[in-house]
Amino acid sequence: MNRFNFKELSIKDVFEIYQSPIKDERGTFTRLFCLNELKKIGWLNQISQINRTFTKTIGSIRGMHFQLPPASESKIIVCTRGKIFDVAVDLRKESKTFLKYTSLILSSKINNMILIPKGFAHGFQTLTKDVELIYFHDYEYTPKSEQGINPLDPLININWPIDNKIISIKDKTTKMLSEIDFKGI
Repeated sequence: MNRFNFKELSIKDVFEIYQSPIKDERGTFTRLFCLNELKKIGWLNQISQINRTFTKTIGSIRGMHFQLPPASESKIIVCTRGKIFDVAVDLRKESKTFLKYTSLILSSKINNMILIPKGFAHGFQTLTKDVELIYFHDYEYTPKSEQGINPLDPLININWPIDNKIISIKDKTTKMLSEIDFKGI
C-alpha cells in the first residue's frame, strides 16, 4: 500500500508529498520516509542526517540556506507542529527557472511534506506559533560549504505572507545576489 501521493510543484524536480496516515479510534500512524516510494520522484540516496527545528514566534523567517558542491544536499521537510510558508529557490545555473522560487504551505494538519533536490536554497516563514519541522538530508551539514541568500533579496522577490518579519542577524545581513554577482551552482 502506498503511503505517499506526489505532486510536482511549479519548478521541475520539487515535489509536494502527501502522507496517507492510518487512522483508528486510538489515533494515527504516519510514515515519514520510505526509500522505495520516494525513488519514484528521484530520491535515490540514503539519509545522512535528520534535524529538527522549533520556532516559537509567528512571522519568523529561517533561510534561505544551501550548501555548495560537493556538499550539496537534497532534503525532505515535514511540519510536525504548526504551519509554515515554505520556499525553494532554484539555483541551478542551467535551469529554465534559475533564480525563480516555488512555495507551498506545510502543515501538521494537511499531512504534507516537500522534497527539495540539490541545487536549491530553502527557507520558510512561520504562520503559527510553536512550529516544529523535521528535515531529512542526504548529505551532512558542512559549515565550509554553507551559503545563503538574503530572504529579502529583491532579485528573488519572495512574497512572504506576514509583513512583521523576524529574521536572524545572520540571515538579514547575508549579501544580496546582485552584490556578489551570483552565477548559480
